[in-house]
Amino acid sequence: MSDFALSAARPGAHFPLTAMAAAIALLAAPVALHAQEAAAPIESIQVTGSWLGSGLQNSVKNFPGARTVVGKEEIEDSGALDIGDVLRRIPGVQATDNSGTAGSAISLNIGVRGLTGRYSPRSTILLDGIPLAVAPYGQPQLSFAPVSLNNIESIDVVRGGGAVRYGPQNVGGIINFRSRAIPDGPGVSGDVSVRYNDFSEVGHSRQYSAFVGGTLDSGLGVALMYSGMDGSGWRVGSDEKVNDVALKFRYKIDPQSEVYGKLTYFDVNSRTPGGLTVAQYNANPFQNTRPTDFWNGDRKGGDVGYLNTLSATQEVEIKAYYNESFRQSALINVARTQLTYQPRNYQVLGIEPRYTQRFAASGMTHDVTVGYRFLRERGDDNNYVRNVATGVDGATATFDNSTDAHAVYVDDRIALGAWRVTPGVRYERIRSQRDDIAGHNTFESNNNKALPSLNVAYLVNRALTVFANYTTSFGPVQNTQLNSQTPSNPLKPELAKTAEVGARWKSAAVGAEVTAFKLKFDNQIIQVPGITPATFQNIGATNHEGIETAADYSFRDGALAGLNVYANYTYTKAIQESGATSGMDVPFYSRNTDTVGARYRVGAFTANISSTHQGKQYSDAANTVAESANGGVGEIPGFRLWNAQLGWKLAGKPGYEIMAGINNLSDKRYYTRNVDGNAGRMVGAPRTAYLQLRATY
Repeated sequence: MSDFALSAARPGAHFPLTAMAAAIALLAAPVALHAQEAAAPIESIQVTGSWLGSGLQNSVKNFPGARTVVGKEEIEDSGALDIGDVLRRIPGVQATDNSGTAGSAISLNIGVRGLTGRYSPRSTILLDGIPLAVAPYGQPQLSFAPVSLNNIESIDVVRGGGAVRYGPQNVGGIINFRSRAIPDGPGVSGDVSVRYNDFSEVGHSRQYSAFVGGTLDSGLGVALMYSGMDGSGWRVGSDEKVNDVALKFRYKIDPQSEVYGKLTYFDVNSRTPGGLTVAQYNANPFQNTRPTDFWNGDRKGGDVGYLNTLSATQEVEIKAYYNESFRQSALINVARTQLTYQPRNYQVLGIEPRYTQRFAASGMTHDVTVGYRFLRERGDDNNYVRNVATGVDGATATFDNSTDAHAVYVDDRIALGAWRVTPGVRYERIRSQRDDIAGHNTFESNNNKALPSLNVAYLVNRALTVFANYTTSFGPVQNTQLNSQTPSNPLKPELAKTAEVGARWKSAAVGAEVTAFKLKFDNQIIQVPGITPATFQNIGATNHEGIETAADYSFRDGALAGLNVYANYTYTKAIQESGATSGMDVPFYSRNTDTVGARYRVGAFTANISSTHQGKQYSDAANTVAESANGGVGEIPGFRLWNAQLGWKLAGKPGYEIMAGINNLSDKRYYTRNVDGNAGRMVGAPRTAYLQLRATY
């Protein structure tokens, strides 16, 4: 069932009171319907491996914070074309496309609770618990995101609570993509699929996937997966090609211990049509005025882990990973006289051991976890200009970057009756250096920070959990910001503090949740406008508060048996608190978003209809309403989209599945803006028809 949300009330100025009123309103009905469950036994604490590690409850139902897990079946039922389409349906999360300097197949633009979504710099984004960014400390932006939807088993979004273990940049929560699991059953199993997308105005694309795996009697499990895409998007000259391959293994040494790991390869080539002026958009919103621009890249990586449940009260896990990434772009200037090339290379090595010990004292059960993470980043970024008329390249500017980061954390999940209290702290020690090769300059930054957190949950009964938490997060000085370091401008890490209060109901037929949050983001590093070369200072501060609500209901009996209805609503008030724009909304974030939908299953058939909506946004800090002629500044109108899907599935092995659907049913014309060197309007996807075939064996 979905963890999506339904609006209970619009928050006002008094944050805690609004939160509790909304919680009571949303949960009153389920409590009345299921009061008989109040006497049910409380869940037991389990010492078990997960991407969040031991000591925290793995189930979403009893998690002490706002958390949504979207499984593979829900992903497929949504008709999503990419990861952004899935994340748009999660309360508090907004997926944007406001970057014309990175293609849709190469970047990931996710904003959480009013934080900037351009390249997802404010969230810790993981693949199987391993940082996805090419340089998690030095360049957390996912301008190159080596992950594809077809190789994902589930998407786990923690918007609050549990953040003490992961960082550094987790003010926007933690998002973990879990790759497809190795089959446990005997023999070999797998599936293949192909999907054809037709964008009604311009192009079409094809998506492919293949999966095969199994577990031998010896305890060795292996899985090979592939996901690919080729074709074009809904803009002229928007050709894209993706290859994503992973080989996973798991070996059960004995009933208590195992080793696991995977090898990965990802490559992508994406054309970038960029922004359009108002006149160009009105003439043809799908045209491409920048046919020379492109992004491409590749990533090779591997990870290995060892997990041992030493006893019923002890567990140890250690994992190590290494990856190498390359990406480059070519972007033409406004005058169309020169192309700027930016090739970059990255290498990341990580080691993460942790140990969990359970013990009882004074009527309480403690799960104490101690962990350590070492991350070593090395890389270089380069920049050179090619004269379009002559084809001659100018001199290359090269910077070498290095970061060594150590993080130590400890938390204690305390169980006392129905209470679950988890205090914790993470300490970060970071050493970064940036060398200007041509200028013979070196820029350094040393950051040390202790980050406490406290999560509290009360398990009212089997279905109802009430929770509150307080977490701190920070973002270190990044590679490209180090150049601004001077004695008079000593950049400090960004610091954020988040508080949540909420409740969650989960039973066989009903799911509901409400979370109120308040996020104070101080000391943000922002670029000072009008200064060349780019200069950064600690002058940014923002305040974010709002409410996220969720509900779904599954009809169990009668004529409507098989029908699931769901909805969500999120209100986010994210306000700037620094400089001349103090009191104004942060750019590129809607105050109001919602999703509604219904899914009906009868026999082998499934029908889905859903709608997503976002309110208006501003493209600049000054909240300019009037649009500029180049389309780079001005209010961005809100919009609502409707999607529909019909599927047929023959279960078993072999099994077959056919899905057909239409996204943006009414062919709504909507757009966002790009505000970098490629400024202008960027049209959203038109009416899109797709057909998907899948065979399992």
